Amino acid sequence: MLQPKITKVCALPGSMLEVSFETGESGIFDVSPYIEGSWYGRLSDPDYFQTIHIIQDGLGIEWADGQDIAPHELYDAIARVRQRPGPTRHGI
Repeated sequence: MLQPKITKVCALPGSMLEVSFETGESGIFDVSPYIEGSWYGRLSDPDYFQTIHIIQDGLGIEWADGQDIAPHELYDAIARVRQRPGPTRHGI
C-alpha cells in the first residue's frame, strides 16, 4: 500500500502532534522520544515546536530548520494505536 498523504498536522502541548491523513484516519503522535541532541533537541522549545508544517504536497512534515519525522513512522504509530483492542463488555 502506498503511504497516505498527510492532510493536517498540528502541534499540541507536551511534544505531541495531531496528524490527519487523506484516508480520513487521524491520531496523536508523541515526538518526545525524538527530542535529544543538538538537532532534534530544538524541538523541546515550545515556540520552535509550533513551526511544524506539511511538505511536498502531503508527503511529509518538517520543522522550520528541516527536522523531520518519516511519514511512515507517523502513520504506523497511529495505526498501532487504532488497532489496540478496546474494552469489551461481557454478558451483552
